[in-house]
Amino acid sequence: MKAIITSGYGQPDVLKLMEVEKPVPKDNQVLVKVHAASVNTADLTFKGGFARLFVGLLKPKDPRVGIDVAGKVEAIGSSVTRFKPGDDVFGGCAGSFAEYAIAREDRLVLKPATISFDEAATISVAAITALQGLRDFGKIKPGQKVLIYGASGSVGTFAVQIAKEFNAEVTAVCSSRNLDQARQMGADHVIDYTKEDVTKGDQRYDLILAINGYHSIFAYRRILNPQGIYIMVGASSAHLFPALLQVMLVAPLISRKGKQQLGFMGVAKINQADLDYLSGLLEDRKIVPVIERRYPFSQAADALGYLAEGHARAKVVITMEPAGSG
Repeated sequence: MKAIITSGYGQPDVLKLMEVEKPVPKDNQVLVKVHAASVNTADLTFKGGFARLFVGLLKPKDPRVGIDVAGKVEAIGSSVTRFKPGDDVFGGCAGSFAEYAIAREDRLVLKPATISFDEAATISVAAITALQGLRDFGKIKPGQKVLIYGASGSVGTFAVQIAKEFNAEVTAVCSSRNLDQARQMGADHVIDYTKEDVTKGDQRYDLILAINGYHSIFAYRRILNPQGIYIMVGASSAHLFPALLQVMLVAPLISRKGKQQLGFMGVAKINQADLDYLSGLLEDRKIVPVIERRYPFSQAADALGYLAEGHARAKVVITMEPAGSG
């Protein structure tokens, strides 16, 4: 079978489309014939840098690429009970940029018939990150004023919609070209960060989800209510390391001294319960994936290169079959 493999660190040209052995599922694993996958910031480890501390100093320990997956069950391990060959599924795995991928049973759910493979392939990283950031770390409650900074990216588009599902009053911060998109997703208020610095305004928020861009933790704290919660999900690539230092070193001190809670979310945990919940929202169209671009499998490196530029709007999908099939 063919798969995208990372040969080392560098530019997207280190990603190669290669012939590899078709995997065989272990007891608790499912072999999925991939119909669609999508790209995430977590897939950019081929660039090296800070990621080397986690995936290998000289080269990635695991050369496979891709997490989000949607497809059809090809085979199952001996202990798998929830799925059978022929089922349409989606979720997370290691190495979804391939004709076939292996996933644990507890990281997959059945795909609703009314949802395309392309849409289902956007969920496991971005939507679960948004859900866990708001619900588990942010303790979101109905009626709260919620600020989502970076509302036009893959996580942000889901965060706006999920926050509205929790009946929050949502303010979305994004660039000029994405204001209408944020409104269409249900944001109650939109702020163009190129024209207005939200951290210098008079509005205070109960929950701030910082996904992209960069402000100091002190700037965010200024617009946080006295008992509010600030969660850093990510930051622009140029500011990621200093933002992490602030949130790791300064945030705990601030949180201990007062009633505000400030922290870093870390990596979302893909699990069946959250996938089931999101699947229900998808089926009821309470969340709708925003897909900016689709690339054929042969151009997966181009898809990752586009994401690495930092200007992607919402999700970028890799299709194994003609675009829109499902």
